[in-house]
Amino acid sequence: MSETSQLIAALKKVLKAQGVTYRDIAAALRLSEASVKRILAAESLSLERLEEICRFLDLSIYELARLARAGEVEDVSVLTEAQEEALARNPQQMACFYLLLNGWTLARVARRLEMSEPQLTRLLVALDKLKLIELHPRSRVRLLTSRTVLWREGGPIRRMYERQVKAEFLDADFERGDALMRFETGELSDGSVGILTKKIDRLAREFENLADLDISSTPDRKRAVGLLVVLRPWVFSLFSKHRVQ
Repeated sequence: MSETSQLIAALKKVLKAQGVTYRDIAAALRLSEASVKRILAAESLSLERLEEICRFLDLSIYELARLARAGEVEDVSVLTEAQEEALARNPQQMACFYLLLNGWTLARVARRLEMSEPQLTRLLVALDKLKLIELHPRSRVRLLTSRTVLWREGGPIRRMYERQVKAEFLDADFERGDALMRFETGELSDGSVGILTKKIDRLAREFENLADLDISSTPDRKRAVGLLVVLRPWVFSLFSKHRVQ
């Protein structure tokens, strides 16, 4: 595949990940949707057009090139019930798998989990048997999933960890400069709720894209970050208890 083809392929994956349509691109570039489809299909995108599209996606050409070169824009993986059950039963396996998903080296995983080499090897063998990784000689590891895993609704992982995660995540000082919490209430139409839902989904996908992009960054240039965005029908209990019937 040529470098141009790789760039276009990566661009299409980013569009899909962010929920951006050809119609959106056409509107931003003041072109017809058919023209956008033709340009991408023929791979006749000029550098100027590519820059315009990247600007619309809040992505630099350099970042797009990194994604194309490393193949870091991936689909979401869904594990089997048995795989999730095994991880839920063994917190160390879960922790090891999570760190590997985030691009940690085995040496860093061992230090973080405070494990000896034989202990880590046993974990890797277990993950290999679960077909989550492929363990090669000299403890080289290849992931058999994409780096973004979608945990099953009501599945073993969510049942075991979701309540704990929510409690720990919200038990924080959100007045700090590196934290942000906004809580808004109001009455919205179904149409407005639909618009917000799409925007939230796009934000989550952008978070995943940035996490994929930063996999190759050195440890001193990144840190663990959590993003929790929730939207649901809700009436404050103070009001619902005293609602006039």
